[in-house]
Amino acid sequence: MASAVKRTALKLGMIPADGIGKEVLPAAQRVLEALGSAIPKTTFVPLQAGWEEFNRNGKALPDETVRVLKEECDAAMFGSVSSPSHKVEGYSSPIVALRKHLDLYANVRPVSSVPIPGQPGPTCDMVIVRENTECLYIKKEEIKTNADGSKIALATRQITSHASSRIGKMAFEIALRRGQEREAARNSGKDVWWKGEPKVTIVHKSNVLSITDGLFRESVRAIREGTDKYNGVKMEEQLVDSMVYRMFREPEIFDVAVAPNLYGDIISDGAAALVGSLGLVPSINAGDDFVMGEPVHGSAPDIEGKNIANPIASIRSAALLLSSLGYTDSAAKINAAVDAVLVEGQYLTPDLGGKASTTDVTEAILKRL
Repeated sequence: MASAVKRTALKLGMIPADGIGKEVLPAAQRVLEALGSAIPKTTFVPLQAGWEEFNRNGKALPDETVRVLKEECDAAMFGSVSSPSHKVEGYSSPIVALRKHLDLYANVRPVSSVPIPGQPGPTCDMVIVRENTECLYIKKEEIKTNADGSKIALATRQITSHASSRIGKMAFEIALRRGQEREAARNSGKDVWWKGEPKVTIVHKSNVLSITDGLFRESVRAIREGTDKYNGVKMEEQLVDSMVYRMFREPEIFDVAVAPNLYGDIISDGAAALVGSLGLVPSINAGDDFVMGEPVHGSAPDIEGKNIANPIASIRSAALLLSSLGYTDSAAKINAAVDAVLVEGQYLTPDLGGKASTTDVTEAILKRL
């Protein structure tokens, strides 16, 4: 993950992209600005990308956006992207391209329960670590026509030991750190509901895809088995279909889950149902030298411009970004303010059964900072 080096100044690329990204990213910026001197002086650099940018200028990810991120920015925030459900010549997802350009090989998605009034749910405090650069998302597809005129569509799935090993290492590092944080909390007298040792669950389907998923499974297992560093981290496996079932039935049994790109995408979006809404779940796209916050929801064109989008996923993503850069106290302040608003229950957007606006929720969080 990006190095947690203390800085005297921060330069953040801000890419709202499409739909409600243009509403929730400004909310996250307001929260970051409200931290004042608790974080380094921060400059926000507006950048373009997305489906709307493609329709304006013929390119979903402008070269200038990539250049500025690589040469001038310390980190970035991404809003949301609209992608057509059918093939459009010349278009490809800018978020997928950004992950490749910046080598953001991990998508890290914490999914944690907060007691929201009127919405009881299972206890959940897990992190899904999704490999971000390969699997079916390498976008190698073709369509062929058979002699009888029928068509066959083919997609190439790529799994490498290199990508699998480094995502496995990140998962074990996250589990190790979570275990240390829980132990520190216990020693300070706090109640920690997770009582066991930290755990990594490897998600795969190698009983069917024995070569590709087999390589992913073996590569991740080798990380745990190749060093004494992770002796205190338990390792288990789940077939992806069993993972989905057990995640909804017993979310409390999972700590850190690591998965190839497609499975990780599906289970992390599904896990959002455990905590009430996609509008609550943050993520970061992380590499060794750069990190980009990204709420996991989509562009939601049906509510675009109505000021009712939930800004919390974007705000929590900003907190996650700060934490990854080493500003853990500031990140904790943001999360505590968000939790207070959710527990109070007065300011909830429609996705959570409330009537508050994007602005209402943002203002309530700012007041608690």
